[in-house]
Amino acid sequence: MKVLYLFVVCLGTGVMAGKYSRELNDPKAGGGDEQTVEFRISKLNQVWNKALRMQLSPVKQAELHSDLKIQEKDELHWKKMKVEGLDENGEKEAQIRRNFNVILAKYGMDGKRDTRPLESNSVKDHEIKDGDVFDDPKLDKLWNKAKTSGKFSEEELQSLKREFQHHKDKIHEYNIIMDTVSRTEEIHKNVISPLEGDTKEQEVQQKHTELKQKMRDLNQGFERLRKLSHEGFTEDSEFREPRVMELWEAAKRANLSKDELDSLKEELHHFETKVEKHSHYQEQLELSHQKLQHVEALGDKQHIKKNQEKYNMLAEKTREMGYKMKKHMQDLNQKISGQGLSHNEL
Repeated sequence: MKVLYLFVVCLGTGVMAGKYSRELNDPKAGGGDEQTVEFRISKLNQVWNKALRMQLSPVKQAELHSDLKIQEKDELHWKKMKVEGLDENGEKEAQIRRNFNVILAKYGMDGKRDTRPLESNSVKDHEIKDGDVFDDPKLDKLWNKAKTSGKFSEEELQSLKREFQHHKDKIHEYNIIMDTVSRTEEIHKNVISPLEGDTKEQEVQQKHTELKQKMRDLNQGFERLRKLSHEGFTEDSEFREPRVMELWEAAKRANLSKDELDSLKEELHHFETKVEKHSHYQEQLELSHQKLQHVEALGDKQHIKKNQEKYNMLAEKTREMGYKMKKHMQDLNQKISGQGLSHNEL
């Protein structure tokens, strides 16, 4: 009886061993057809199916899909690295795990209520007013001042608003990472194995380094916003999109030759076109969703089918564009920083 028990335990262990077993990661191997299989990694399918049940907005859902595709690419690449013995210290594995945790937190799937405030150095008891757009007193004050200054055309105000929204997103990303650092440190305190303790300590140190860099980026970004709000857009601005401007500023600070900078500038112009195209598809997807809801309320089956097909096409295209944009951004970050596998931009 004991021998039989050991056999069953060993068999169970063999089946479950490793995140990258065939049954977990081959869409055809699991045999179940109750859930949507979008990815080659089981846990990513679990996240996606949970997101479908959560009924995220169309744009948010498309963003999540793009983030999960990037995560899938990075995890499969890391798997090959591990087989070839190229991640002996586990640094890439820790980064992969951190990126996955950030995705869960970003979309409210980390098992916690999202109570992370958009923190700033200002007083915390900030009352929400009609003019508050960014849930941050410093940003709202600067935005309202710029909006009423008369320095900006309607088009320029829209561009400026994108800049402010991008900065707000970066504050949110910082708070998510800070939250995961706190939880990792809490886990680290309860570790018994010395070897595992060393690994966790290294992971915590990496996260603290990342937090410091992100805080520097936030400070530089806010200074840039303040300057832009006071002086307006200049005629010689190289780029329009906030993410592209940030990459260009980082490139100018990096140790790149003139030829490398010129080449990167040209690539950034192509990337900016990709970002704008993605934004256009997001807007079209949102409009298509609103129209679909309207025709569903009317109950016209022919119109519902037609609008559903258009919505599905736009959703697929938005996901595809989002993935290409995020992958391109990863590549650009790597060129500028020379840091191999970079963190997913939120």
